[in-house]
Amino acid sequence: MQLAIGSKGQKAVKILAAGALAAAVGIIAACGDGGSSSSDTATVSGTVADGYLRNAEVFLDMNGNYQWDEGEPKAMSGAGGHYSFQVSSGDAGQYPVVCRVIAGTTVDEDNLNTPVTGSYVMSAPAGTTAFISPMSTLLREKLEADPTMTMEQAMTQLRNQLNLAAGPNMLADYIAGTDAAYDTIHEVAQQMATLMAQQSSLVMNGTTGAVYRERYRAMMGQLNLEMPYITDNVVSAPTDVVRPMDTIRQEMMTYLGQVSTTGTFTNYTAMFRNMTSQQHFWNYSGSRMRPGSMMGWR
Repeated sequence: MQLAIGSKGQKAVKILAAGALAAAVGIIAACGDGGSSSSDTATVSGTVADGYLRNAEVFLDMNGNYQWDEGEPKAMSGAGGHYSFQVSSGDAGQYPVVCRVIAGTTVDEDNLNTPVTGSYVMSAPAGTTAFISPMSTLLREKLEADPTMTMEQAMTQLRNQLNLAAGPNMLADYIAGTDAAYDTIHEVAQQMATLMAQQSSLVMNGTTGAVYRERYRAMMGQLNLEMPYITDNVVSAPTDVVRPMDTIRQEMMTYLGQVSTTGTFTNYTAMFRNMTSQQHFWNYSGSRMRPGSMMGWR
């Protein structure tokens, strides 16, 4: 995947208010005929993006293994990254929606409508399916790995990791956003997606598309710890970044290669600490804000 940082083209005003999480739920009830509730269905719909992603596999992950299994509702995304599928009304909002970006098949509309070169998986917390992106993916992993976090805290922490002021909704369509903060979110999301695609051979089975869950969760933990450094690559001059993207990529590959592909559940809470103060992530040094020590992790 090639980064296309710069002009985003004309944007529609589609920003979600920071506190209006209900508006981010892309679930529309479709009532049955008044008979048994088992006949009721609901439409789950939304958008998938790094840039808008076409021909990505999107499905309801009912067993939490990050891959499609027989019986799980699914669809392929269309133009503008839009997806839609039917689920039982009892399942609506109960499970995460997962997006599998497929190398050679999925098209990133940010990148001159060319197919992506690496596969990767994204998701969103259950009930927040309107815009699935690297940001929604990280929010889901924060909440699952650290039960002490609320959605509000996870959103605050993610904004602080990107050195953003309060306000931007981290579940919003950052491509359509008109505020400069959404440009930063978009560009950081591009970097995240590139890193995820570069780890594909380590976290996904290239033959079956299956996800090595422990490696995937470890990868997201590393991304969480690296977020200020990834942001630094977006907002700083290349000669002034603290940790270049190549360094981050190589260290991630080395770490993930040591994680078992068949291991049992691992507690990654230490990689997703509930820290909502900006000073945990950034320090003023050398006349500018620089990524901080992450409470001793670096």
